[in-house]
Amino acid sequence: MTADLPELADGNFYYQDLGGGQFRSTIHAQGAWNVHEQHMAPASGLMADVLERHEPRGDMRMARISYEILGLIPGGEFRIEATTLRPGRTIELVQAELVAGGRTAIRAAGWRMLTSDTAEVAAVEDPAIPGPDDCKPYDGAAIWPGGYIRSLEMRVAEGHRPGSGKVWLRTGHPLTDRADSGDLARLMGMVDTANGIAARVPPGKGSFAFPNLDLQIHMYRRPRGEWLGLDNAVSFGSDGIGLTSTVLHDLQGPFGRAEQILTLRRS
Repeated sequence: MTADLPELADGNFYYQDLGGGQFRSTIHAQGAWNVHEQHMAPASGLMADVLERHEPRGDMRMARISYEILGLIPGGEFRIEATTLRPGRTIELVQAELVAGGRTAIRAAGWRMLTSDTAEVAAVEDPAIPGPDDCKPYDGAAIWPGGYIRSLEMRVAEGHRPGSGKVWLRTGHPLTDRADSGDLARLMGMVDTANGIAARVPPGKGSFAFPNLDLQIHMYRRPRGEWLGLDNAVSFGSDGIGLTSTVLHDLQGPFGRAEQILTLRRS
């Protein structure tokens, strides 16, 4: 993908579904670190969508998705291949690989678990955060470049600072031109944004780059709706490695956690 890549026909989606597991990214999926790559966020949402559609079972839900970023995610055409690594009656492990230019760029593994009624013991220790109606508009595109960041509506809670913040996100763009993805895929398609909402240092030349190598998402409740809340903390170690840790929220409250390991590089 290049900086002047034209949007596709209707211009209102992240990916065109070409059929047979083939997709083409649009300008809305453009990354922040390089103009010719995809942002990890919508790519991970699309992979979550593929995992949900792979041999689906109504009595199970996705409890964890672990993404390994194996290199730059090229813009343009690519394919996603899904397989079942570990079938089971109560627990299944499924995998998806995003392959572009003959190379696997992202590998995602998802644990699906049998659901049951545990309402009598349900409890959550993660605190709630102010809802989007109680937060102020936030212009992430003033800090980060790229088509993906421009595609988001953002709200920020009071107390936001470098290294820690509470931000709500939503997008008016469907994942694909089919516009038939569920809430899980839509919200998973924004989680990776967590690494940039409260950066410890401003991105750009003369500072540090801090791309993440992975994205680990654990969900103790299935998320719903269009708003994703990120309660975020960023830690930088002294030896070139950092960590972004995030409690994930929808409008009903917290539903899980995300972790991203960072490589710190002078830019």
